Amino acid sequence: MQSKNFLVIAAATLLSINISAQSPATGTVNGHDYVDLGLSVKWATCNIGAEKPEDYGDYFAWGETMAKSNYTPDNCSTYCKNVDAIGGTSRDVAHVKWGGTWRMPTQDEFKELLNENNCIWTWTTQNGIGGCRVTSKKNGNSIFFPAAGYIIESSLESSGQRGSYWSSTPYSSHAGDAHFLWFNDGYQSDGDDWRFHGNSVRPVTK
Repeated sequence: MQSKNFLVIAAATLLSINISAQSPATGTVNGHDYVDLGLSVKWATCNIGAEKPEDYGDYFAWGETMAKSNYTPDNCSTYCKNVDAIGGTSRDVAHVKWGGTWRMPTQDEFKELLNENNCIWTWTTQNGIGGCRVTSKKNGNSIFFPAAGYIIESSLESSGQRGSYWSSTPYSSHAGDAHFLWFNDGYQSDGDDWRFHGNSVRPVTK
């Protein structure tokens, strides 16, 4: 009985290890690492402007490629304007800053990541930073999204409590919005957000 209990504990420990740390990079494009989750695209290990997975990185209004000190409707170049999907274009900050095949994820690629048949989302910390670890059910690999919050005007809101990540897909029902991924402790979803908000960007590649 003692040896059986030991095996159960050992197995539980191994499972904990597998989901408690981001998987090592499985490849590199243009000097930036990605993890293959067994999905339609490969996900970068870091946000734009970050050096480590847990770093917040920079914040961008939708369709803009430069971080700024103030995020308002008046200084957002895409707010309430008819703009098509920006993936791979001059408005795609991932493509502009990282080059190669890097680009912003689409709404459908976020939905693929959110699909419970594909991935497990776990609220956790990495090196003391709160966020969500996304573990693939396809191959066990994982990535970490820090809860970097978002910026309205010059104020950083909900850092450490919420993640807000832009897609490249405009919101068809209102030209002031675009699709994004957001999460907090216990919930994650795709939705739409004001384009002038400063949100994080996590690139993808083929």
